[in-house]
Amino acid sequence: MRLVFASPRLSFSLVAHKFFTLADANRTLPLVKRVVQDIMTVYPQWKDLVDRYGLVASQARYGLVASQARPEWGESQEQLSLKTEVDTVAAKINGYLGELEQIGCEFKGFDEGLVDFHGRLDEREILWCWKFSEDRITHWHELEAGFAGRQPLPEVMSRT
Repeated sequence: MRLVFASPRLSFSLVAHKFFTLADANRTLPLVKRVVQDIMTVYPQWKDLVDRYGLVASQARYGLVASQARPEWGESQEQLSLKTEVDTVAAKINGYLGELEQIGCEFKGFDEGLVDFHGRLDEREILWCWKFSEDRITHWHELEAGFAGRQPLPEVMSRT
């Protein structure tokens, strides 16, 4: 049996993207940074709860805790309680992700706080790439390149 938790979602919608100039994307950063800080504060809690649930479930399944070794009875009270906590924290994270969606940017990474903004560079669609530790946007990448394809902004743009 596979367990499915409500988990934080990284959504990729098929609707038209909002396009940002570099200056516009940088102007959103104070708000984006606050939302990403909230995500990065809560996400480790979600991971910890999921790990704790997995441990409790394993112990119950394999009879490591005699009082919980009743797989035919379903989940223990502790498992149900942890599952509720996991879902609550996931809902909070999903709310934060929705805030970023409303701004028009895309959250791409829980560990480093990665955010992409659709933009244009030399007449082609690109992504302005920002991570939580940066004061402003200093990199970009091609649509399919991802974080590994990050490139510094052209010198003329990095002064803006």
